[in-house]
Amino acid sequence: MRIYHFSEQPCPDAWAPEHKSLRVILPSRNCDPRVMAENYHHRLDEWMLADELGLDIMINEHHATATCCCPVAAVPLAILARQTKRARLLTLGYPIANRLDPVRVAEEFAMIDVISRGRLEMGLVRGVPYEVPLSVRSAVGQMDRFWEAHDLIIKAMTSIDGAFDWQGEHFQYRNVNVWPRVYQQPHPPVWITGRSPQNIREIAERGYVLGTFLSGFQTKDLFDHYRKACADLGRPAPAPDRFSYLGIVAIAEDRKEALRRAEVMVGYLRSSGRVAEPFGTPPGYFSVKDAARMIKARGKRTTTTREGKAVDTHHGAIEDLVKAGIMFVGTPDDVTSQLAEFVDNVGGLGHFLMMGHAGHMTHEEAVDQITLVAKEVLPRLQKPRAASKQAA
Repeated sequence: MRIYHFSEQPCPDAWAPEHKSLRVILPSRNCDPRVMAENYHHRLDEWMLADELGLDIMINEHHATATCCCPVAAVPLAILARQTKRARLLTLGYPIANRLDPVRVAEEFAMIDVISRGRLEMGLVRGVPYEVPLSVRSAVGQMDRFWEAHDLIIKAMTSIDGAFDWQGEHFQYRNVNVWPRVYQQPHPPVWITGRSPQNIREIAERGYVLGTFLSGFQTKDLFDHYRKACADLGRPAPAPDRFSYLGIVAIAEDRKEALRRAEVMVGYLRSSGRVAEPFGTPPGYFSVKDAARMIKARGKRTTTTREGKAVDTHHGAIEDLVKAGIMFVGTPDDVTSQLAEFVDNVGGLGHFLMMGHAGHMTHEEAVDQITLVAKEVLPRLQKPRAASKQAA
């Protein structure tokens, strides 16, 4: 297993209760650029520490929001491509259905891959619903736009014998000719997030890494859709490295301190759902089935524990979020045990995406968390399970 350190690079000082929406409409007057400069430097220092200690790195991007102040993932990726030495650099990811220029995306990826000497993991995402209006796009037909953008990016990276024209439904280009040529051949590894059976099947057909976020023990069902797609195609069962999962980690040498950190970090879940109502469900983004389910849930996002207890992802208690596999909280022994149980339950996991910094957590606390995970959790998770049981 590989572990990737991740932070959304938030601006938590703007998470005031009087702000009913933290996305799209919150004025940037609420962001102090001097404070954010310090925050950016701390996050970069934490990723560089992760690199030194043997962890990998994950970056994402969001727009017009105080919950994630990284609107251009290529910027920190480019910095870290030069400043780090060994970590895989994952973006999960680039919302290519909302980006207006897929060829520019291919160019950004290619340059980062070359600067890093082939350490880029190329994560492509559809994009969250409330950012669709920011892209001057419609949510109707968004997945068709996503896959056309994907096809164009891959063709742009792999066409090395001269320029080509692209006349698609959503994008039209003359003389596509990406320089530099990507370092990893034929192109960097591709990751795509998925939750619906159809989307997961399309990911499996291409043999890409499936990205899953905060889906708890229900993740097994998503992975099983991937496995079934491979079986239907007559392919071998997918290896664990085709699966990834993002969860929140609050860890400390002392269990009481870990719980205190968890209360700080859960602010991410408490705040991420605060979206102005007109932007939450743009027409065409959700299927009829998903839209009906959301109406019945009255805006709540729920998951379940292994025992079947329903848990509100945004507002559930820490204990329930741990039981649901959303958070992993406690001492290094606790977190190792919780992660091992999760991996066993989902049938194998090659990439754990660790939100190791969130909300009002300090730089010093994040450094301590990264160090504990790298030195005490990762080595034990990387041991062959049989050998681990024998040692126990």
